[in-house]
Parts: sequence; C-alpha cells; structure tokens
Amino acid sequence: MNATIEFIKGDITRVETDAIVNAANTTLLGGGGVDGAIHRTAGPGLLEECKRLGGCRTGEAKITQGYGLPSRYVIHTVGPVWHDEKYREPELLAACYRNSLELAQEHSLRTVAFPSISTGAYRFPTEQAAAIALKTVKSFLETHPGVLDKVVFVLFSDRDLGIYTRAYSEIP
Repeated sequence: MNATIEFIKGDITRVETDAIVNAANTTLLGGGGVDGAIHRTAGPGLLEECKRLGGCRTGEAKITQGYGLPSRYVIHTVGPVWHDEKYREPELLAACYRNSLELAQEHSLRTVAFPSISTGAYRFPTEQAAAIALKTVKSFLETHPGVLDKVVFVLFSDRDLGIYTRAYSEIP
C-alpha cells in the first residue's frame, strides 16, 4: 500500500484535498452537522448542483464541484441510521466508504478527506464505525495500488481522533 492514511482533528471544510466526503442525507440538500457546514461553506452553487442529482440512497455516493471549499470536489454519501444492526448498517457504512473511493478513482482524484460517517445524528457507535471505515479504506488501497496518494480522516473531537487512531493500530 503506497497511499498514506492520516488522522487530524479539525474542520473538514478547511481541508485542502482533491475531494472531501460529505456525510449527507438522502435529499443531498443540506442538513445539520458536517452536511450543513459543507453546504454553508461551499455556497449556493453546491445546493443548485445537488438539486439536479435527484438525491442519493443510503450507501451510495455522488460527486459535485467544491464551489467555495478549498477542495475541488465534494463526494456526497448517505450513511445508515443506527438501529442495532437490524438493517445491514455495517454493510451500508462500508459501502459509503467504498463507493466514495471508487468515485474518487473514476475522477482521477489523488487525495480524499472523510469525516466519521453516521456517528453524529445517525448514532452509529464510533468504535464500530471507525473499524469499518478503516478496514474498508485499507482494503481499497491494497486492491487499488497507486490510485490514491492520501486519505485523511478529519475528526471533530479528541475522543473521535483517539478512537480512529486506536482502531487503525488494531487492523492487521
């Protein structure tokens, strides 16, 4: 694996990568948390482009321009709402990361930044989400060598940063 995986505490709307990933809702029309922050920072052009996409299903991903963001693109993905694994939530969360990385590959992007998808309002347990995210990203990077240079996980809190760095150290 020649791509690097990095972890930072910060604001994903300020990260300079080819694309940032938006933990969106199914409408893609903005919301709270990361989604709202991305829409506010990007400006009205993002909302207008998202309106033309026709929404997004859970686990899928769609791409738009970055508008007022330092990143050229936004990859929107809809994470699952946590229901104690009654509705394939782990599988759907892994699909969010995999489909986002596949879109990055299709658009020849070299650097991507992810938030912790589904762990806020959607209540996915952060420890479990981190393990799924990191295993999925690592697997993608190993099976697609040379496609990406860097994947950054931008975490909101010291607690989340600790959970992700610990989870990464535990992946074989």
